[in-house]
Amino acid sequence: MFVLTLDGAAARLRLDRPEARNAIPVAGWADLAEACRQAAAGGARLLVLSGSRQAFCAGADLSDFPSLTDDPAAAASFREAMRAGLDALRDLSIATVASIEGPCYGAGVALAMACDIRVAGEGARFAITPAKFGISYPQEDVARLVSLVGSGQASRLLLGAGTIDSAEAARIGLVELLVGDVTPAVEALAAAILANSAGSVAVLKRSIRLAAEGAARDCEQDRHFDALFGSDDFRARLAALRPGR
Repeated sequence: MFVLTLDGAAARLRLDRPEARNAIPVAGWADLAEACRQAAAGGARLLVLSGSRQAFCAGADLSDFPSLTDDPAAAASFREAMRAGLDALRDLSIATVASIEGPCYGAGVALAMACDIRVAGEGARFAITPAKFGISYPQEDVARLVSLVGSGQASRLLLGAGTIDSAEAARIGLVELLVGDVTPAVEALAAAILANSAGSVAVLKRSIRLAAEGAARDCEQDRHFDALFGSDDFRARLAALRPGR
């Protein structure tokens, strides 16, 4: 389901279930969590998440849903498995970029939102359709959606359950970059991130997350801010800016 490739400082995580347009079965969420752990353990400094040109992710696998209808414990297990996979992606201390082409629906949107930055091609399409099935969307993902696009646009997407194109997704803030050719744009962004300090990226990533959750001050962030001035990386980068270097 998820294929991880370690390419130097970059980890590349690809959804690979073309016969189902990369729909994610219940067991796939554990695969996502494990791939994230492997990326971190492998020393990656950035992770790029992608699907295929035909589909980023069609959402959760609907073939799993009949087994959830009369089994509250199974429904809770599905929600918890999804949460564990998405949390593993969100909690990575390295930068994460979603490279989106084709349909990005339902849980696929949640997957993209768990990344730090979303880059969409012109053919990408987005929809969040639990209301069409008579179910809901995990609260953590609703909170992330509202943080990105605001409550009004979140209401439009969730309550109306309509499909929007990549231009509209960029306009409302669901994606950060809309490009004609996704691959070179993602590679350029990845190169820019990798050129920066890994320590700074980790601290800034945590700071952005706290701010999105409404925190304007945080003692641990203050400590990180102070400590970075004493790092070897800072000394080396500062030295490189001196005249003659």
